[in-house]
Amino acid sequence: MANDKSRRYSSQVVDGPTKAPARAMLRAVGFEDDDFNKPQVGIASTWSNLTPCNMHINGLAEEAARGADAAGGKSIIFNTITISDGIANGTIGMKYSLVSREVIADSIETVAGCEGFDGLVAIGGCDKNMPGCLIGLARLNRPAVFVYGGTIAPGANHTDIISVFEAVGAHAKGDKSLIEVKQIEETAIPGPGACGGMYTANTMASAIEAMGMSLPGSSAQNAVSAHKMQDCHNAGAAVLQLLARDIKPSDIMTKAAFENAITVVIALGGSTNAVLHLLAMAHAIGVELSLDDFVRIGKRVPVLADLRPSGHYMMSELVAIGGILPLMKTLLDAGLLHGDCLTVTGRTLAENLDSVTPYPDGQQIIRPLDNPIKADSHLRILYGNLAPQGSVAKITGKEGLTFSGPARVFGSEEETLERILDGTVQAGEVLVIRYEGPKGGPGMREMLSPTSAIMGKGLGKEVALITDGRFSGGSHGFVVGHITPEAQQGGPIAIIENGDIITIDAEHNRLELQLSDAEIAARLARWQTPSPRYRRGVLAKYAHTVNSASEGAVTDALDDGN
Repeated sequence: MANDKSRRYSSQVVDGPTKAPARAMLRAVGFEDDDFNKPQVGIASTWSNLTPCNMHINGLAEEAARGADAAGGKSIIFNTITISDGIANGTIGMKYSLVSREVIADSIETVAGCEGFDGLVAIGGCDKNMPGCLIGLARLNRPAVFVYGGTIAPGANHTDIISVFEAVGAHAKGDKSLIEVKQIEETAIPGPGACGGMYTANTMASAIEAMGMSLPGSSAQNAVSAHKMQDCHNAGAAVLQLLARDIKPSDIMTKAAFENAITVVIALGGSTNAVLHLLAMAHAIGVELSLDDFVRIGKRVPVLADLRPSGHYMMSELVAIGGILPLMKTLLDAGLLHGDCLTVTGRTLAENLDSVTPYPDGQQIIRPLDNPIKADSHLRILYGNLAPQGSVAKITGKEGLTFSGPARVFGSEEETLERILDGTVQAGEVLVIRYEGPKGGPGMREMLSPTSAIMGKGLGKEVALITDGRFSGGSHGFVVGHITPEAQQGGPIAIIENGDIITIDAEHNRLELQLSDAEIAARLARWQTPSPRYRRGVLAKYAHTVNSASEGAVTDALDDGN
């Protein structure tokens, strides 16, 4: 039977004579008399037929609803948006990608806040869905479970979406014919599910599970599988248990839980986007998290997973040997995770991992702690006169740990891609892409097309790329993003000139422009703020409200005193 805690919000909407109009509306969508006494569970679905990442999520939402109903709740499914980075990358449309994270968070908060849902299940399948869902759940702070839509199966010949991007660069180099590119295009994406490597979607799903906001195993399941359907059913039921015990996101998303998430992301060799999204999620729940936390944790956590893009294996292959739970058990036993953190099971992380068995003998995907791929983090937070407020690099060491060379400066991603493909870009150069930050872009586009072209042309060890934009989880090579302050706000990246020497030092975590302080100051004094690129619509609103990438690029951080 429902108690006061489990119906804290819905009772205000449907109880008593004055709420007859609300009940009348709900009867039209399927409520019966008994349903008005049940806790209402909102099922936030990111279903859309515009991307394989989300094309199956309607079925997952329906299964989560059945789980909530069977456990004694009353489910209500509602939708929020998704966009596809894989489709939009390299175009103006990509400006809307990070914006969509805020739209998703705002819409979940808006619907649940208005309709009086007592608890929620949120199901996301693409990389901005997941932090967007978590930000919305954190703001609401009502009992909730996140479900990952699952990973895609490999394409023919062990290909995926990044194979297609890199084939474009290989064609420009002359290594692949148009027919070969088309063959990869036709077979790399075989059906539903998120991109198959340890790209941003699988990175964020793993981080959220490590944080305790998903049921154990949720992050490492194939999109089309009985395990994923059961995960959804169990998530719906789990919300009723959380309601009964009044366990909310703020009880789970603690500072220690965020540290667990960072630890698992590093061990998996995850995406740089995790830095941006975890900062934003922490802001939403009121936890103080900074770039320096990534530095501190990165000194003691090794990279253990040989997963794409820098490694060899796909997420579906990790799923086949047990997912991330055995890795987490290894990290816990080594003292690298906080085992006392509460999770959506109602148990602690250590309790969830107690019966987890090790990986099978002979597997090559996850290295042992005494034989890591890299002894410390691949996510490097670089400071220096080019990034006074920080920047984020993804450096595994395979391309080296330092790079120094003359700058070749571009004002947009499109121009950079053209100059890579036509042979203008030369080995030894540091490509600079600026005015692509949260405000300047606006939207902080991912530089997947240029980085994939660099790799496809065989320049991965010969060319570096720095930007105030960001990178796809599929990007690899010698790349530095999230440079702050960004160019639009007068950061030093705005005053780089062609031929200036730039040094990237991932050993000492420095990003330096080889100019005197006096020359940098003189150039900055001559610099003028560019006019905003958009004056109406969602991009203009985003540029006006978004804060620095070093603080998560959130849009709801009010200035002190306002």
